[in-house]
Amino acid sequence: MNKNEFAPTPPMGWNSYDYYCTEINEAQVRENAEFMAKYLKPYGWEYVVIDIQWYAPDAGTQSEQFQYIPFGRLVMDEYSRLLPDPVRFPSAAGGKGFKPLADYIHSLGLKFGIHVMRGIPRQAAHEHMGLLGTDVRADQIADPASICFWNPDFYGVRPGMPESQMYYDSVYALYAEWGIDFIKCDDICREDAASAHAEIEMIHKAIDKAGYPMVLSLSPGPAKITEAEFYAENANMWRITDDFWDSWPLLKDMFRRCELWQGKTKPGCYPDCDMLPVGKIGGCFGNRVERDTGFTKDEQITMMTLWCIFGAPLMIGAKMPGMDEFTLKLLTNADVLHMLNHAKNARQLERTEEHAIWTAYDPENDHGYIAMFNFADEERAVNCWIFQAAMDGGKMYEGGPITELWSGEELTYRSGGMTTLVPAHGARLFRY
Repeated sequence: MNKNEFAPTPPMGWNSYDYYCTEINEAQVRENAEFMAKYLKPYGWEYVVIDIQWYAPDAGTQSEQFQYIPFGRLVMDEYSRLLPDPVRFPSAAGGKGFKPLADYIHSLGLKFGIHVMRGIPRQAAHEHMGLLGTDVRADQIADPASICFWNPDFYGVRPGMPESQMYYDSVYALYAEWGIDFIKCDDICREDAASAHAEIEMIHKAIDKAGYPMVLSLSPGPAKITEAEFYAENANMWRITDDFWDSWPLLKDMFRRCELWQGKTKPGCYPDCDMLPVGKIGGCFGNRVERDTGFTKDEQITMMTLWCIFGAPLMIGAKMPGMDEFTLKLLTNADVLHMLNHAKNARQLERTEEHAIWTAYDPENDHGYIAMFNFADEERAVNCWIFQAAMDGGKMYEGGPITELWSGEELTYRSGGMTTLVPAHGARLFRY
């Protein structure tokens, strides 16, 4: 199977982590999926992704002290493969796994994804559990030196053993049986452990052998620019940042990261800027209380503009039911979202301490785009020579209306330059 066909355009969906952390349950997944199907699906949003520890019965019970309980109990089958906690996911009881929930999400016209960790559960190794199709045990393929420094649940596997690949094959065969459309694999992208590079290849092979179109997303970042071709050969998405939260310094730094990765996007292969912490979020550290995003409205427009013109996957981090009008409009601006599927040659024309300018070109509809960003703490004018946007395959401006896609305002420029007022930490996005 050609993995690039799994995601011909940047995936758009929702991930549970920013609001529910490790504690998401089936009822909450269903209500978020139902909201997406009703309000967001017409605009291209389709993936519903459960993040970390869906297999951990005690997840969240010691959150004031630990995000992940050291060596906590996990739910597994006899072959060392994780299963959903049946208390939080009742439809998984009796060994059904995520198939009933996946079937429900598919019935809404959506796709279903899960978070997994690199390697094999430590519990399976410590208890000398079995592996499907071999007499070799979990402890024999587990590498106790290949560990995640922030999560205590897994060991890496030994790449040199055929049974390690057999284990991965059995895991992804199970996910195919369940109908999993999206895999977010963690502790692997930036290759903290020596075996991570080989394990990326092993997971790719396992998905290919399973014969089911599972989009593969690698976390956390920052991904290595020197490995860009390797990521593209083996995955569909790879994180170019560590966890991204609602902080202006983190958002400003994404312009540097996107500039580094510009030109590396192609159908089926996407540098990933991480989730969109908009609307109501919860956080995953210490006292987890529902709160509004720390981004101003203008900062949220900056984030959506950069992600879309760059061509990054879009994963909503908010609780969707009860979403406010501003957030819903932010996520359903069809003219802005159009860039994800149609804008090409995205690049950063310039970046200073006070502003940045990005351009892209839609060859199918013969549109050019100019995005002007203001990094200053107050409103200020940003200037751009329009002819610069025609370089490297862009579109030459020959007069006529220019539309600002967030406000709908139409402007006309008579010369080669344009100047516009941009709000503090805000953006203006023009199509011509």
